[in-house]
Amino acid sequence: MHVDSGDTAWVLVSAALVLFMTPGLALFYGGMIRSKNVLAMFIANFATIAIVSILWAVVAYSLAFGPDAGGHGLIGTFRFAGLGHAHQEVPGYSLTVPPLAFAAFQMMFAVITAALLTGTVAERTKFGAFLVFAALWTIVVYAPIAHWIFSPTGWLAHKGVLDYAGGNVVEIDSGASALAIAMVVGRRRGWPREVIAPHSLPITVVGAGILWFGWFGFNAGSALTAGEGASQALIGTQLAACAGLLGWCAVEKWRTGHATTLGAASGAVAGLVAITPCAGFVNSMAAIVIGLAGGVIAVYAVSMKFKGGYDDALDVVGVHGAAGFVGTLLLGVFASRNVIPGIRYDGLVDGGGLHLLGVQALAVVVTIGWAFSMTWLVATAVQRTIGLRADDAHEIEGLDTALHAEAAYDFGNVRAARMGGPGG
Repeated sequence: MHVDSGDTAWVLVSAALVLFMTPGLALFYGGMIRSKNVLAMFIANFATIAIVSILWAVVAYSLAFGPDAGGHGLIGTFRFAGLGHAHQEVPGYSLTVPPLAFAAFQMMFAVITAALLTGTVAERTKFGAFLVFAALWTIVVYAPIAHWIFSPTGWLAHKGVLDYAGGNVVEIDSGASALAIAMVVGRRRGWPREVIAPHSLPITVVGAGILWFGWFGFNAGSALTAGEGASQALIGTQLAACAGLLGWCAVEKWRTGHATTLGAASGAVAGLVAITPCAGFVNSMAAIVIGLAGGVIAVYAVSMKFKGGYDDALDVVGVHGAAGFVGTLLLGVFASRNVIPGIRYDGLVDGGGLHLLGVQALAVVVTIGWAFSMTWLVATAVQRTIGLRADDAHEIEGLDTALHAEAAYDFGNVRAARMGGPGG
């Protein structure tokens, strides 16, 4: 195996960028919830980094990318468990980076995908119970889907399914899982009768900016080389984010008369989600169309929770699930061997017919079915054993003080300062 120092440096930097997305996600989510639950959101995201990273090294990486068990493309063996045989080539890949660099890069994908689910059940879950759920979910839900699609030995990969950086494995997976866990955990107290407003939109915007920044590693890093593919993925990512932002704001303005800051941040994320499966497979103009479609569809998708009656607190279903769905299907329309010669089929626009669109649709159905059903089972098991839902009294008080004995903001000192007290 030839190891290229430039490619290795790029993948290692990209892994760090993707890791940085999870603290960014904590900020993005934290600003959108009430101040009494901010620290609970932050610690849930940071602890998810810890539990998923360790599980990835112990077993999940091997299940996702290890040699295929039985030759059916369903799951990997334990060959790489404990990061054993870590210097051996990853089956199906012709890497120019050390396999450990690849394992580290993919670790961060597993982390951010599990962390996304903290937004669905925000303000109403126990800290330890969520970590148990995240651990089980990583093994039961994430690792198999990653093997099917990301591993060249996976059964969906064999059928020609394309997913550049996780449209199915990360986005649709998290969206379907979010719907399941939201239904198991139930609604927040007072929702939807009471308006539960964001407590700090500036924090949310900063978080969105970090996510945008980290997404360059997420998408362009998935090229696994520092070359033309990464360059195309990076510029496509930027253009799609911009189009998603403008699309969301335009729909908001048309529907309500106001374009909002939260809408702009959410639209950028929706555009980033939509381009994730497509980033290195489509040209730059297609990236704009895909990002725009993601932003527009996501606006409407987030309102579906009110009609459906499920409390997806921070719109993981509406943004990640819906925009990931749009991007994955539009890949069947816009994928082009003029952009990346190695793919088997062109999309509709380049004369490839319906084949690619068909296999992309198959991947969507399979991912939704597995993620929803298995997440339902895992969440139900945790709920019925140790209890996933926080106590009513803790939810009313706020999880920060009730579960963690901390407060994000010292309002007592603020009041004292205004009255001329100590520190005033």
